Order: sequence, then C-alpha cells, then structure tokens
Amino acid sequence: MTLDRFIKVKYSEDKERIEKLKEILSELGLECARTIEEKVDLQFSALENLHKNLNNDELFIKLVLANAIVSYQLSATGEEWWWEFSHYFSTNGDVRSIKEAYADFLPNSRTNRRLVGAKIKRLEKLEPFLKGMTLDNLRVYYDNMLKLRDDLAKALNSKREAKTIVFAVKMFGYAARIAFEEFRPYPMEIAIPEDVRINAYTKRFTNEPPASFWSKIAEEVGIPPLHIDSIIWPVLGRHNEIKERLKRYCEKAELVFKLAEL
Repeated sequence: MTLDRFIKVKYSEDKERIEKLKEILSELGLECARTIEEKVDLQFSALENLHKNLNNDELFIKLVLANAIVSYQLSATGEEWWWEFSHYFSTNGDVRSIKEAYADFLPNSRTNRRLVGAKIKRLEKLEPFLKGMTLDNLRVYYDNMLKLRDDLAKALNSKREAKTIVFAVKMFGYAARIAFEEFRPYPMEIAIPEDVRINAYTKRFTNEPPASFWSKIAEEVGIPPLHIDSIIWPVLGRHNEIKERLKRYCEKAELVFKLAEL
C-alpha cells in the first residue's frame, strides 16, 4: 500500500493564469456552453442529422451511446468520425444488433479504422445493457446522468472517470436533449474527458491531473466540467468551420478565443 492517499500532494500552478481562466469562464457562463454545444459543435449537428433521418428515439440514443464507447484511437478528427457515423446509420437504420451493425460498419470506416476487434468486443459487453433499456429508462437516465455513468462503467468493467465513459455521458446528454427537446445541465460530479488536447491545455496552468483541476475550476465558476469541455474545445481544434460558427452564433466569441491565448 502506498502513502499517496494520506499525503496531500502540492502541485505547481500559474496562479495569475488560473485567475484569468476563472474570470473568462465566469463571464461566459453555462448559457455560452449551451450555445456552443447546440450551434457550434459539429458533433451535435451530426446527431441532429441522424435523429431526423432515423425517426426512432430509442435506437437513436442507444446508437449514440455505443458510438461514444468506441470513439478512441480515431483515424481522423472526432467531428469527421461523428459525421461518418451519422451518415452511415441514416441509411443503415434497420439495426437488430448494435454489435453486428458495428461489425459491418467499423471495418470499412474511413475515420475509425484502428483496434476494430477490441472495439467490437466492447460493444459485445455493452449490448446486454443497451438491450434492457426502453425509452422510459433512457428518460430516467437523463434525469440522473450520474447513475448512467456508474451503470455504464459497471457494464464495461471500467473506471467511472475513464475517458470513454464520461464522454459517453456527454454524448448521451446531447442525444437526450435532441430526442426529449429539453436541456438538462451535466452533473458537477462528472469529470472532464481527458484527451491529448485537454492534457496539453491543462499543463499551461498546472501539473495537477486534469480531472481534479477542472473539477475545482468547475465548482468555482459554477459550470460543470463537461460544459467547460464544450467551451474550450473549439479553440483547441483545427476546424476553421467551428471557429466561424463560434463567431456567428456566440455573442462572447472573442472571450472564448482569449482562452486559447492563456
């Protein structure tokens, strides 16, 4: 047994930069995060497209959960992957088994070609959990996304803070918002998804692990970590279209761009 949990680790931090970060996030607020999610994020647009074409709320949300669980080690950007997913299931919507559907989809994917076997096995683990869900169950999960996180982690034998688990909750929130036509903020307790960009951005402020750093920031500015992820994501990406959409739809776009300068 190590002594780590009994010793309070002192992390280095750039206090001035952190204060500027908190000032900007406080001024942007939750409504800015929601605007970015619904008007700027191309992944949200991809889900809107699939929902319109699929015309089946239950299958739509289940597919989004399944797709999030295999959204790692991509061969392209996340935005391109989610649009490929949207186009594919818009025209291949007769899904009897999600695992079998992905066994056809992934080997021919342009944007998610790596570790196909491992991803199919993850979906095989997830399928019994998804099969047991009705639309009413999914609505209950929208009221209690912490329980969804915990149940997903249990079904996949993963840690609750694992990147694909918390990312799946985020994408579920998008899908439920679209299907149920109602906005519910993410719980404060769910960590930010840790990927290469978030890890690199966090190092500008501290050497503290990203999940704990952003959870503290979230509490101080009153914006849940998954919504903070939405705010900082556009300025860390390569998509010019996202930056143009940010200017078009977000009144506080210049403040968002300032985050990239910190």
